[in-house]
Amino acid sequence: MGGCCSINIRYGSCMEEEIEQEEWYRNGEKEADVLRAGDYGATVRLQGSSKNISMYTQQGRKGLNQDAMTVWERFAGNKDIVFCGVFDGHGPAGHKIARHVRDNLPSKLSSAIKQSRVNGSLRGDVDVAAGIKRNYEDNSNSTKYGQSPFFRSWKASLIKAFDAVDEELSMESAMDSYCSGTTAVNIIKQGEHLVIANLGDSRAVLCTRDDKNQLVPVQLTTDLKPDVATEAERIRNCQGRVFAIDEEPDVFRLWMPDDDCPGLAMARAFGDFCLKDYGLISIPEITYRKLTRNDEFVVLATDGVWDVLTNHEVIWTIACAGKREIAAKLLVHRAVRAWKTKYPGSKIDDCAVVCLFLGRKPLLTKSKSDMSYCSSISHLDLSVSNCGSHGGRSIPDSINGRIRKEEYSALKGVSRVNSLVKLPRGLSRRISGKPDEDIAA
Repeated sequence: MGGCCSINIRYGSCMEEEIEQEEWYRNGEKEADVLRAGDYGATVRLQGSSKNISMYTQQGRKGLNQDAMTVWERFAGNKDIVFCGVFDGHGPAGHKIARHVRDNLPSKLSSAIKQSRVNGSLRGDVDVAAGIKRNYEDNSNSTKYGQSPFFRSWKASLIKAFDAVDEELSMESAMDSYCSGTTAVNIIKQGEHLVIANLGDSRAVLCTRDDKNQLVPVQLTTDLKPDVATEAERIRNCQGRVFAIDEEPDVFRLWMPDDDCPGLAMARAFGDFCLKDYGLISIPEITYRKLTRNDEFVVLATDGVWDVLTNHEVIWTIACAGKREIAAKLLVHRAVRAWKTKYPGSKIDDCAVVCLFLGRKPLLTKSKSDMSYCSSISHLDLSVSNCGSHGGRSIPDSINGRIRKEEYSALKGVSRVNSLVKLPRGLSRRISGKPDEDIAA
C-alpha cells in the first residue's frame, strides 16, 4: 500500500460504455427530492436539488452507506440563510451516528442562534442576522474576523451546538458510540458571508475565478488528520499515540496509550468516546470568508471523493455538468470511476457531495477553451502506476493549464482501508514512520 502514485491523463482512451454511462449521468433526470420540515419553518433537504443546490450520495463496497448529508434552506427562520453539511460515519454504528448528527446538529444550531439573538437584544448587542453587514464593514480593513461580533456569535453558537450533540451521543444508549463516530463539515451562508465549521477529514472547497477569469479552487478546510502538527501535539499531550503501520505507511492513526486500538484515522470527530481522554476532540475548526462576485460554488464532500480526485478535478467536473441538478451525481460517478482505475484492489469508499451554487450566472463562459475542456471530461481516463516508494506526489499540467501542479495526496487518505483499525497483539513492534515527538516538529 506504500507505492508512489503518478497520474497520466489521456484523452479518447476510456471504454465506450464508460463514456455512454457518464453521458447518461450528464443528461439524466435529477434525483427525487426528499424533504422534511425543520425548526422555525426551515426546509430540510436530504436528497435531490433546488435552484442553487445539488446533492448526491452513493454507497461504496464496504457495507452500509455510512455517509449522510443535509441542506437546510430558510435556516433559523431566515430566508437568506442556508446550512449545508456532509457527515462521514465510521465504526460499527457509524451509519447511525452520521444520521443522528445530520438530523440534530442543524436543529441545535438553530436554537443556539435564536437564543443568541434573544440574549443579544437583552444585552444591547448587535443581532446576528440584522447586523451582519455593519459588523463586517466595521472590520473590513482587518483580516482578524474573530473581532467581528457577527463571527463571534456564529462561532459561539457552533461550538455550543457541536458540544451539545456530542454530549447527547454519550448518553444515547441506542447507539454504541464508544468506538464509532462521524466527521462533519458544514457551511452557513448568509448573503455574501460564509462561515465554515469542520470536524475531521471531510472537506469544503470553493470554486472562484482568478484575475485571468480562470476557474481555481480554494480549499476552505484543513483535513484534520492525526499527523497534522497541532493535532499531533494535542494528542501527545493527552497521552494518546500517533503512528502508522507498515501496511499503511502514509496513514497515521490515533491510538490509545497502552492498547493498539482503535487506530482512528482522524484527530477530531463526534463519538469515539474511547479516545476522548487521549486527544480526540469534537470542537470544530471554524473559519470565515467574505464571498465575492467571482465565487461560483462551494463543494462539500466526504473523503471518498477527495482521496481519488484533486481539488481542481472536482471543481471542473462540477463546472462542466450540463445541468446543475445533476452536478453532484456526475462528481460521484467520476470519483467511483477513479477508484476503479487508481485502486483496483481496494474497496470503493462511500461518497457524499453537496454543491451550493452562489449565483445565477452560467457555470462557464462560452469560450472555446472552456468548452474544449468540458468536452474532454467525457473522454478523460485517469490511470495510476505504482513505483515502489512513497514520496512527493504531483500531477502534470492538463488542458490549457487548468489542472495546475499541486501536491497530490490521494495516498494520504484513509478510505482505501477502514477508518478504524485494531492491531493484532504483538504488531505494535511493526510501527512505521517517525516517533510521536517528531510528528509535531
